[in-house]
Amino acid sequence: MTRILFIEDEHAFAIGLMDRLRADGYEVQWESTGGKGYQAASASAFDLILLDVALPGKNGFDICRDLRSNSIATPVLMLTARGEVIDRVLGLKLGADDYVQKNCEPIELMARIEALLRRSQPSATSPDIATLGDIRIDFRQHEVTRAGIAVALTPIEFRLLKYLNQHRGNIITREELLENVWSADGGMLSRTVDVHVAGLRKKIEEDPRYPRFLLTIKGAGYKLAI
Repeated sequence: MTRILFIEDEHAFAIGLMDRLRADGYEVQWESTGGKGYQAASASAFDLILLDVALPGKNGFDICRDLRSNSIATPVLMLTARGEVIDRVLGLKLGADDYVQKNCEPIELMARIEALLRRSQPSATSPDIATLGDIRIDFRQHEVTRAGIAVALTPIEFRLLKYLNQHRGNIITREELLENVWSADGGMLSRTVDVHVAGLRKKIEEDPRYPRFLLTIKGAGYKLAI
């Protein structure tokens, strides 16, 4: 069953939407404060997070930012009573996948939820599980193991590995990695990519000097071998 985490402090709105979601077959966990919502999102796997912007304690923008900085990639649909463009832009820049006003028609909100869930379903190019020799990567649980022993990756290293795996077998330029892994606008040096690739190699390659999986394509970029 599809699991949705709903973080919302307006009880009447929350109860009404939860009734509709459950009637459509979704399993819903409701948290009414930002702090408890963030704890729930960090502690358990969900298929979607419905996130109010204006929350007591930790607001929705802070929650979204902190989830993404900790490599929690669960799709986030932000909800707001306000319609300012700057709010929508900020939410998307912080890692939200979609943004909708609470006063929209219920049919539109349900359609956006369904569309976001469809887009986030695992595909052949982005599986939940990937292997590199004796390395096993669980992208849903954000876990990496070598021969059953946990390998600790930083959030950036995990996002880098995930992006390369999504494009496995293709050459990815440093500029593309900066844009999609770091969300950089060009001001960040490509040397940043090289440093993090070197750090990732030390953790996933048996001999980083002669990599089998994370390959450098001279003059072009990097490739994760098939």
